[in-house]
Amino acid sequence: MKKLLLASKSPRRAELLQQIGVPFEVISVDVPELRAEAEAPMDYVLRLACDKARAGAQAYADQSCPVLGADTIVECQGQVLEKPKDAAQGAQMLMLLSGNTHKVHTAIAVCEGDKQRADLVTSEVTFRVISPAEIAAYWQTGEPCDKAGGYGVQGFGGVFVSHLAGSYSGVMGLPVAQTQQLLNQFAIGCWQG
Repeated sequence: MKKLLLASKSPRRAELLQQIGVPFEVISVDVPELRAEAEAPMDYVLRLACDKARAGAQAYADQSCPVLGADTIVECQGQVLEKPKDAAQGAQMLMLLSGNTHKVHTAIAVCEGDKQRADLVTSEVTFRVISPAEIAAYWQTGEPCDKAGGYGVQGFGGVFVSHLAGSYSGVMGLPVAQTQQLLNQFAIGCWQG
């Protein structure tokens, strides 16, 4: 079976690929995650996923394997929320999300040689009202530190979610249905072969 290279150190993305039975190897790529001035959130996340896939394909061209790049951002009230830099920024993000509906954009891209395909999945997540004490206690778990928007839907942060419309796995960082369809275009199978 053909192997995939995953240009992401996210343990959640690796778990989701394992869950659907995709053979892969994690690789390291260095792509600056800087949003251009006036760049729309969906354009930004799609560009990052494509940049990561291309960087991996160029760096590991000798392996002749397709490379999957992905990126996730949270958009709330016109603001793009990526990973919080510290506890204060994490608290600020969660206060913004508290009692509101936000969008989670996850882009995926696969690159092999000159061929590249990409997709973007947007889900809407509604948070119940969160107290400052809950926010402080949540930060102490360590979970929000490396997650877009400062929360993990698959972990302790799931208790804040009152409604989710869209792809649960997309909110985690890898929309598995769309990923499987994209991988099929590169002859990468999943659990059904």
